[in-house]
Amino acid sequence: MDKIEKPEWLKIKLQTNGNYTAVKKIVELNKLHTICSSGKCPNIGDCWSRGTATFMIGGDICTRSCKFCATASGKPLPLDREEPAKVAHSVKLMQLKHCVITSVDRDDLEDKGANHWALTIKEIRKENPNIIIEVLTPDFDGKKELLNIVFAAQPDIFSHNMETVKRLSNQIRSRAKYEISLDVLRQASQSGILTKTGIMVGLGEKPDEVIELMYDTRKAGVSLFTIGQYLQPTKFNLPVAQWVTPEQFNNYKEKGLELGFINIESAPLVRSSYMAENALKNEKICSLNYFL
Repeated sequence: MDKIEKPEWLKIKLQTNGNYTAVKKIVELNKLHTICSSGKCPNIGDCWSRGTATFMIGGDICTRSCKFCATASGKPLPLDREEPAKVAHSVKLMQLKHCVITSVDRDDLEDKGANHWALTIKEIRKENPNIIIEVLTPDFDGKKELLNIVFAAQPDIFSHNMETVKRLSNQIRSRAKYEISLDVLRQASQSGILTKTGIMVGLGEKPDEVIELMYDTRKAGVSLFTIGQYLQPTKFNLPVAQWVTPEQFNNYKEKGLELGFINIESAPLVRSSYMAENALKNEKICSLNYFL
């Protein structure tokens, strides 16, 4: 497939300032990983310059090899038992009010990293008692006993990405299944946690398939939704099939609000954790008293 030229609305200039340098130093000194770097996120300059980052726990080697993702795959190293405390301290140094934590898949572990997740949440809460903790987790193969370990740690927002529409899911995701991801979100919602998911567009999906996915996730109890343009991170990843226009992103947002989502971020450069704190400014979310 011939490479299609990137449109003007996706051309960005890297922003850096004192905050960017400070975040970079904190991450490096504590030997932490971020999805900002591992995932080659286009918003890294913006986020780090605002003094925030999305921490990635469990190492930087994933046991899965999804075709859209730039994170290295292979055999991971043993878990860093000091990582939860390091992340908690880094969150405090950054003076964050809302932190987002994600991880690689750890299918090599018996608990798939669930206990490491729970410990990280608890350590962050202990050192930062008033913070909002948003977690963006793998699917843990949909196992209820593992998900319950994470739920019991009481993150404020539980996020798990559907990534793409049902028809394309098996083609671009490694091991993860559309129905399992839906069930993970359903379990999170039923546990009483504010639940979120996100997808990429531009992989060859059709608008009605996106609407179908939105309907499925809303039915599963998801309240927060993000939609962003897929960007090919390396030459080894899937090429972009189409550039979705800002107008179409607006259409998706309007449809999602009609379906009952409380908050939707839908724009070309939106990513799962980008400007995550903005969702909490929504009066409907605040009124739910999830965080009191």
